[in-house]
Amino acid sequence: MKSMATPGGTFSGSTQFQSSGLEERVVDQRKRKRTISNRESARRSRIRKQQHMDDLVAQASQLSEENEFILSRVNLTTQMFLHVEAKNSVLRAQLAELTHRLSSLHEIIDCFSLNCGPYDGNDHKDGDLMTNSRDFLNPWNLIYLNQPIMY
Repeated sequence: MKSMATPGGTFSGSTQFQSSGLEERVVDQRKRKRTISNRESARRSRIRKQQHMDDLVAQASQLSEENEFILSRVNLTTQMFLHVEAKNSVLRAQLAELTHRLSSLHEIIDCFSLNCGPYDGNDHKDGDLMTNSRDFLNPWNLIYLNQPIMY
């Protein structure tokens, strides 16, 4: 570019050239700063993303361990429940058997209290009735009382 003198005695072309070069350097400097800033921001973002990913992996591992622990506890509790349920079934069967035996004994007592059946006291001597009733009420003579209770 050629320098031309202006009526005021300044060279407009060289001033414009210098001004344009300075502006370009400022713009280039700003671009470099922005590029550096963007790279640094991207690096920090990658670091944060990696840290977040590491935290999630650690949390997944911890939750997996807790899940295994809870599952083992559930399995153990289920086994204990089944064992108790089996014992409960046995006890219910024993209760039914003992209730039946008790009911039979009450029927026998009621029968003797009312003087019914073969020992009504009319056909036998008093001593004979007492002997027979004692024999009848003797638990060793009752066949069903000598039956084992099945578990």
